[in-house]
Amino acid sequence: MVHAFLIHTLRAPNTEDTGLCRVLYSCVFGAEKSPDDPRPHGAERDRLLRKEQILAVARQVESMCRLQQQASGRPPMDLQPQSSDEQVPLHEAPRGAFRLAAENPFQEPRTVVWLGVLSLGFALVLDAHENLLLAEGTLRLLARLLLDHLRLLAPSTNLLLRADRIEGILTRFLPHGQLLFLNDQFVQGLEKELSAAWPR
Repeated sequence: MVHAFLIHTLRAPNTEDTGLCRVLYSCVFGAEKSPDDPRPHGAERDRLLRKEQILAVARQVESMCRLQQQASGRPPMDLQPQSSDEQVPLHEAPRGAFRLAAENPFQEPRTVVWLGVLSLGFALVLDAHENLLLAEGTLRLLARLLLDHLRLLAPSTNLLLRADRIEGILTRFLPHGQLLFLNDQFVQGLEKELSAAWPR
């Protein structure tokens, strides 16, 4: 099962940018229980805990992405937004997976699958035993759909105003955090449904 999906900022690998990694959008599927914690549980405390966990994942993804780009020896990709007509090369985008130990930051061990596309990072937080190939394929599909339908890399894009559309895509392709085995024909049908609902 997928526990969380997030979109966050990425900084250029060789810059002295001291700005912080920002989570632009996150969706958590199911709450984490912490039975050993004696402190009272409240909605606000749980929300802040989830926010801290998601930010910790985003920072680690950003670090992994920077490390991979530096280790590859390739020149860093231009992180500036592209024109809306330009295709984003997802097959060349840095990607990977890593494990999170229990209590760091989640109660149970988790696996994170991530993809860095220009100035944006996309990540899925999964159960430790989840199918990584299926998760990577799902993440690439989600990233492509979000980039195509929402024009996320356009200079004037505001994710906060498009949260309903992001949720619509997640509902169709990652319902309740369940990874789906999807064939091309089914994906095309869902994409036509999205295109009809949200003309570009």
